[in-house]
Amino acid sequence: MGFSSQENPSSSLYYFFFFFLLCLTTVSAYTNTSSNNGDEGGRRELASWRCNWFRGSWVYDVKYPLYDPYKCPFIDPQFNCKKYGRPDNLYLKYRWQPSSCSLPRFNGLYFLRKMRGKKIMFVGDSLSTNMWQSLACLIHSWVPNARYTLLRQKGLASLTFEDYGVTLKLYRTQFLVDLDAENVGRVLKLDSIKQGKMWRGMDVLIFNSWHWWTHIDHIQPWDYMEDGNRLYKDMNRLVAYYKGMTTWARWVNAFVNPSKTKVFFNGVSPVHYDGRDWGEPMKSCKSQTQPFYGRKYPGGPPVAWVILNKVFRRLKKPVYWLDITGLSQLRKDAHPSAYSGNHPGNDCSHWCLPGLPDTWNVLFYSALFS
Repeated sequence: MGFSSQENPSSSLYYFFFFFLLCLTTVSAYTNTSSNNGDEGGRRELASWRCNWFRGSWVYDVKYPLYDPYKCPFIDPQFNCKKYGRPDNLYLKYRWQPSSCSLPRFNGLYFLRKMRGKKIMFVGDSLSTNMWQSLACLIHSWVPNARYTLLRQKGLASLTFEDYGVTLKLYRTQFLVDLDAENVGRVLKLDSIKQGKMWRGMDVLIFNSWHWWTHIDHIQPWDYMEDGNRLYKDMNRLVAYYKGMTTWARWVNAFVNPSKTKVFFNGVSPVHYDGRDWGEPMKSCKSQTQPFYGRKYPGGPPVAWVILNKVFRRLKKPVYWLDITGLSQLRKDAHPSAYSGNHPGNDCSHWCLPGLPDTWNVLFYSALFS
């Protein structure tokens, strides 16, 4: 096995031009997705010829939130903003309204009846946990007296609504590709998904990955990256993300049977640590109480969103892209910030429950049954 302490300069120059061209050809789609309503490779966006569900605005709705956080037994302290002292309530009252149509209201009883006997697995990092717990609360609010079994172990959680045989699983993986402990240390393997055997046999898979790819220093969970037979002490993180997500796409192409399994990818969840992204340079998500109102988010699309566009063109199997990035960027008010039970400091990356992930699940629900 070879070892490299840094990237080859010519390789770095190649990737610079690669991503420059990628951004030029792709970023315009971020604000013009309504013109791309068919399949692009294996991707299927949640849009019809009449309506793109991801283009719209946040509107006040007196019927929101969709559940009471004090009555949902599944919310982790990290996301339970009301329990840990968040004083304002306006952030709970916003509903996503597409420009040219309306999303169906979530009906937990309908969900359970339609999915009777089926297994749904969320695969990803803590943002997958955020979404998994949101879906559990949404369903529970419709059947508060239903029997359920909740099992948690390291890296895996399972919630079964016994009367319907519906199981919501959560498989925790920060990168989707493998992270192995070896003699040299912790190795992030950009071309390996052995853990994918745990995802087989599901009726629905919902993937997510980006949050951990840029972490450095003491919160970086690996010591080396491996690509092919070569170890790297580090490499450009966007290049690494592209390689890792390409490996995931190959796994989908090889192992997913579309007649048995529906696959979703929940898009890049944005952060709000830097107020320059929305025109308030000295601020973060802390003390924000309203969404960003404007026709276009000043910060533009994250580069990870651009990379995913490229990766999805490699898919040969249908994967439904929940393109939640743009609508989520507007919700600078929806983070736990200081009101988190086990995340000290200012959390501008996860989301309060009830809150934004409920909209992600309404979109998921709409796609699943459309």
